[in-house]
Amino acid sequence: MLQEPILIGRKQEIETLKRVQDSYKSEFLILYGRRRVGKTFLVNQFFDGQFTFRMTALANATTKQQLLNFHTAMMGFDPGLAGSSPPSGWFEAFQLVIKLAEKDKRAKKVIFFDELPWFDTHGADFLSALEHFWNSWASLRNDVLLISCGSAASWMINKLIRNRGGLHNRITERVLLQPFTLSETEAFLQAKGAEYDRYQLLELYMAMGGVPFYLENIQVNRSVAQNIDRMFFSPTGLLRLEYDTLYQSLFKQSGKHISVVEALAQQPRGMLRKELISKSVLSEGGAASIVLNELEHSGFIQRYVPFGKKKRYVIHRLA
Repeated sequence: MLQEPILIGRKQEIETLKRVQDSYKSEFLILYGRRRVGKTFLVNQFFDGQFTFRMTALANATTKQQLLNFHTAMMGFDPGLAGSSPPSGWFEAFQLVIKLAEKDKRAKKVIFFDELPWFDTHGADFLSALEHFWNSWASLRNDVLLISCGSAASWMINKLIRNRGGLHNRITERVLLQPFTLSETEAFLQAKGAEYDRYQLLELYMAMGGVPFYLENIQVNRSVAQNIDRMFFSPTGLLRLEYDTLYQSLFKQSGKHISVVEALAQQPRGMLRKELISKSVLSEGGAASIVLNELEHSGFIQRYVPFGKKKRYVIHRLA
């Protein structure tokens, strides 16, 4: 029998979604975090299909392909567009979104763009069109909820939160979705029917973290060791190639990011910046700061100042 998907944990995030849904003004919410943590699932489950418009970008696609994908998604919400041509650019595309939203009689027009960074293809006018859509239409109303979701946390931070152009200070809410805590992992597995004791739960958590996608693929009728062997070491294991593909999907120069993570893995207590640079392929300068910031924003590393040390004594370690 198929199990009905349920939301485990995410209490603060759900409160935020409720708040922006019930807001007296238009809201622009961005939801970001590493891959596989359930960003899309959270939005889909909370709104339960009550979208004015939603679509997911294509990975590694051209602008033309993205616009064709947009047109296909739009026809799912407005069948009257069947037989029409795809928009020639993103400004035209957002005009179609506006026309669709103005027909929607619901109190809140929920517009959801999933994997937003993938829309920003080379030479495209997507970000400019998004700025124009929000500034000239959505923000002037009180009934629009624009949700932008993305796994490339560095893009979401730099292009939206730290935007110095038309979207400067336009984001009204942001949610950084983290993996499950240990207690949330226990609740998730219990909901699946698992009967692992606390020691087994800890073993599983140390191997997979609290990543919902990984935990969803646990076969509860098998032991922890059997699941780890099946998912990590089997030739067709779900996570056998995950390490490389995960970083490649998030970072353009993933080799640098991987070298930092591998260096920190050798030193659980963490490293000072200077030591970390010497143990990885990074070079001192702004490029190193970008890599470290991207890893931190994506939830792979964290920085802290040990008790009694000055603020400049920053330790980097794996999260």
